[in-house]
Amino acid sequence: MDRATRAPKPLEGWRVLVPRGGPWGDSVAANLRAKGASPVVAPMINFAQTDDVDALVAALEDLAAGSFDWVTVTSATTVDVLSSHRATIPATTRVAAVGETTAAALTAAGYRVDIVPHEDNSARGLLEEWSAATDGVVPLRVLTLRSEIAKPLLTEGLKRVGHDVRSVVAYRTVGVPVSDQVRADVASGRVHAVLVTSGSVAEQVQLQLGPLPDHTLVVCIGPQTAKDAREHALRVDAIADDRTAESLIDALVREAAASA
Repeated sequence: MDRATRAPKPLEGWRVLVPRGGPWGDSVAANLRAKGASPVVAPMINFAQTDDVDALVAALEDLAAGSFDWVTVTSATTVDVLSSHRATIPATTRVAAVGETTAAALTAAGYRVDIVPHEDNSARGLLEEWSAATDGVVPLRVLTLRSEIAKPLLTEGLKRVGHDVRSVVAYRTVGVPVSDQVRADVASGRVHAVLVTSGSVAEQVQLQLGPLPDHTLVVCIGPQTAKDAREHALRVDAIADDRTAESLIDALVREAAASA
């Protein structure tokens, strides 16, 4: 089939805002290009050191000493924190990852992974599968590492069923200003869709780019992110079936086809 008669790609002519950089953003941009889109990579959040480094260091020292039965890791950024502190997770401590992306980051950093939720790649999903994965043993000593703004759903859920939980902030999330050009492109409608990958991103999209034009699609990576987006007064047009980059792009493709 020659160029003149080839079938159009599903996102042909679409400009899509990718709100995260790094390897994740590069991968998403490449997948968008493969589907005909023009990605606009504009990181809107970054990660900074926790305000209570002493508490984090003390927790990681106790982790290395074998003080915990389990440690929960809820993001790839937390894995970066573990690596930067050269944290040791002893063989006696099992590791729970909130999803496949976090599990992959742990493996790449040389850590073991013992649990990944099968159904829902989220803190809620991990909590729902916790009892079965741990054979119902209570109490367990658990270290939960989280971001400063993360809702303590996992920590509170584990405490509620009787576990001994120590919750420590591993990092802070901070906003990153986008360029004037990106703001102008969004305001003028030259950006056709915005990918929203977390509540933090939703907040920055509204603060920096809102209100979005009516025809600009907002696609969220999961139900919790969609809920957070709505709380920040963003309209949500599509929600990924799974908390993965591939599912996020698939949701955009479906919505683009429906709006054609």
